Amino acid sequence: MIQINKKGKVILAGAGPGDPDLISLKALKYLQTADVILTDRLVSPILIEQYARKEAEVIYVGKQCSKGIWTPQSDINELIVEFALQGKLVLRLKGGDASLFSNILDELEILQQNNISYEIVPGISAAFGAAAYTGIPLTAREYSRGVRFLTLYDLKNVAPKLWEDWATTDDTLVFYMSGQRLETLTNILSEKGINSSKGIAVVQQATTPFQKTRVFTFEELKNKKLPDFEFVPTIIIVGNVVNLHKQFNWVKELNNTESYFDNHKNTYQNAI
Repeated sequence: MIQINKKGKVILAGAGPGDPDLISLKALKYLQTADVILTDRLVSPILIEQYARKEAEVIYVGKQCSKGIWTPQSDINELIVEFALQGKLVLRLKGGDASLFSNILDELEILQQNNISYEIVPGISAAFGAAAYTGIPLTAREYSRGVRFLTLYDLKNVAPKLWEDWATTDDTLVFYMSGQRLETLTNILSEKGINSSKGIAVVQQATTPFQKTRVFTFEELKNKKLPDFEFVPTIIIVGNVVNLHKQFNWVKELNNTESYFDNHKNTYQNAI
């Protein structure tokens, strides 16, 4: 009798923004049972160290373009399919949420093409983590009735009308993957007439012990220097709600100068 190997399953899960306690219970259960874990750079190393099965194969597939660290998405897709076709439970563990500013569409397409079953498990995105751990509500009565999640990764495709909209809206703006564009962001918003009383918060390594937050109004930026881009991830929050940070900030930040996510690099096996 010819034995037909049963296909495995792939779990696309968000691990949260950095604090290992912010992973969902469902994602944690999959972390404890997965045969193979393909993990992003921005997943807390503590999660892997403490909760992954000892027998699990852990493969680091991180990306950090600012430092030239790049695992091609095509290689990640191949690994997902390869292990799933071996009948294994594969956990594709992503920092933050599984579907916000991630390459989940590429992975969903390759899974469907190979008729592999999958599940999507949401996670706490960096925007929500940064907002909570800096005491900045993303929406609040008389401050902001909406929030937009944006990126300046592809700066060339931001139309002038869009800049004008961003400068004049009362919505809170949250920029991902834009730390290296910070000076450009503030300069153009100022040129487009943003209210000088609005605030801008630059939050690096949010929810980790190395979190670092700098807050300014656009009026203050006329005389103060922006912080240098140091770490990934960096979240930028723009809007009236930023001015609530001083009143409601509850996290005592330490003056760390290291990268939280690089501290346990040896945890991972890089198979690429």
